[in-house]
Amino acid sequence: MTVLDETASSGGEPTDARGRVAELHEIRAEALRGPSEKATEAQHAKGKLTARERIELLLDPGSFNEVEQLRRHRATGFGLEAKKPYTDGVITGWGTVEGRTVFVYAHDFRIFGGALGEAHATKIHKIMDMAIAAGAPLVSLNDGAGARIQEGVSALAGYGGIFQRNTKASGVIPQISVMLGPCAGGAAYSPALTDFVFMVRETSQMFITGPDVVRAVTGEEISQNGLGGADVHAETSGVCHFAYDDEETCLAEVRYLISMLPSNNRENPPAHESEDPAERRSDVLLDLVPADGNRPYDMIKVIEEIVDDGDYLEVHERWARNIICALARLDGKVVGIVANQPQSLAGVLDIEASEKAARFVQMCDAFNIPIVTLLDVPGFLPGVDQEHGGIIRHGAKLLYAYCNATVPRISLILRKAYGGAYIVMDSQSIGADLTYAWPTNEIAVMGAEGAANVIFRRQIAAAEDPEAMRARMVKEYKAELMHPYYAAERGLVDDVIDPAETRQVLINSLAMLANKHADLPSRKHGNPPQ
Repeated sequence: MTVLDETASSGGEPTDARGRVAELHEIRAEALRGPSEKATEAQHAKGKLTARERIELLLDPGSFNEVEQLRRHRATGFGLEAKKPYTDGVITGWGTVEGRTVFVYAHDFRIFGGALGEAHATKIHKIMDMAIAAGAPLVSLNDGAGARIQEGVSALAGYGGIFQRNTKASGVIPQISVMLGPCAGGAAYSPALTDFVFMVRETSQMFITGPDVVRAVTGEEISQNGLGGADVHAETSGVCHFAYDDEETCLAEVRYLISMLPSNNRENPPAHESEDPAERRSDVLLDLVPADGNRPYDMIKVIEEIVDDGDYLEVHERWARNIICALARLDGKVVGIVANQPQSLAGVLDIEASEKAARFVQMCDAFNIPIVTLLDVPGFLPGVDQEHGGIIRHGAKLLYAYCNATVPRISLILRKAYGGAYIVMDSQSIGADLTYAWPTNEIAVMGAEGAANVIFRRQIAAAEDPEAMRARMVKEYKAELMHPYYAAERGLVDDVIDPAETRQVLINSLAMLANKHADLPSRKHGNPPQ
């Protein structure tokens, strides 16, 4: 027996390679187990999965590679020196989703309540830097109690590093935040800086100041979910893009979203072979959209008829419902669809709809996703609240986003396209590559009734039968300036098409525009309306 073997057999530290490897496996097993079975049971009792269980659902089986699993904090005081668990409360690494590399970090609520300390933040910084360098999407699985108070300002500085990297990665790689627990205070700004936010009802909340602070300052009584739950942010604030009832469904939808996005801004989104024929006619569209501009219909049904297999992913489905933003495929290639929804507020543009569509257009442009715009818009929503709320600057956000976008852009006017809203919704005059219209289109400064009241005000007032005169003037205005071919005759519409051929026309046009190249003026960056 050698001296080394004697040392190992006497109960000291292992001194040969086999002993060291056995020790490594024990340490890794401890890190994988987490703090205790009791902590895991407590997490499950709240209806929540553990961080590792979430990663397993998000990534392809067996693909996860962990980074800095054995990291531990170096802080002292307030009892921290006696509690130094491996991972320090955040699991970081990379794996694949449908075979494509994706980076991920997941807060482990069982360790320090997922609170962020210096070592914890450093791990996140590293995985974010790796994602940017590798040009791959970053998914954060958020379930943390904010900054680790015992570590003081060092924890706060950690958040600053995350925010700086969120901003650096913006428009470079897709960033997806999945809220699976509490996210309060400054921590909420990281998800707000990312491209998409997912939430789970009842178990996830986001707010800057919690219910206790709200009560103390304003006297208002409200629950955590009432203040910052998934439904609040999906319907009222617009902070959340997607909300689901359980973590399993939520993470499955994250995988689906990733399948529609490129890995980075230098690539195109993944293309799939489509079994839905490109030349498929949609005769149902002839009956789906009423010719009468005052009758509502569901624009979602139009989208389902046009896209591959009727399959799409709507973004911000429950917020600003008067406009639709969705990702779908046409002939297997991803497109972004922006469409007015006549079923909600007659499809007008207002403050929230303008913000929603502007952000979506910017995201599509950043990640090389062509944009198809479906117009049926009577104008901007009138009213004191809208004007005082800044509809001018908010509407300008959508205008700026379209004007700044260099991806292929096609607009299709189904029915109404009135006034400034027509211009803002990617008209030819602001840079749409191709503009089509159905024979039911009405493109004008305003509706015929309003226009007639302005232009023929004196004739109507002086007539023996004002109502009959108004009706005659409305008819005359429509015949002169609002017939379906007026814009086409002046080159403002490239073609008036058969609605049943819409799918084929869009696919052929996008194929032609596939290699479009457009340069923006040399500048540091623009100064978009706020």
